[in-house]
Amino acid sequence: MTTDPPQRLHAVIKGRVQGVGFRAFVLEQALRLNLTGWVRNTWDGNVEVVAEGERPSLETLVSLLDPGPRGSFVESLNPEWSNGTGEFSIFHVERTV
Repeated sequence: MTTDPPQRLHAVIKGRVQGVGFRAFVLEQALRLNLTGWVRNTWDGNVEVVAEGERPSLETLVSLLDPGPRGSFVESLNPEWSNGTGEFSIFHVERTV
């Protein structure tokens, strides 16, 4: 049995996504899905996610990002896919940039 190489998801989520527990929601889901990477707020009011893991788990995460947690409103979500780098050992919340 061969294992597919890890994939990387990069997504910027725009809308009412700050001040509604969005980062905590992403952290909880990513940990549940065995993903590594990070989530952070951006200075312009968005949330950015970089996650690595198995493609089906990443696709599940994308499906949960919109609608997001209660109280949020996602206007747009643009997932970008690439090969995983293996640079992360955990999933965590990063500082706002």
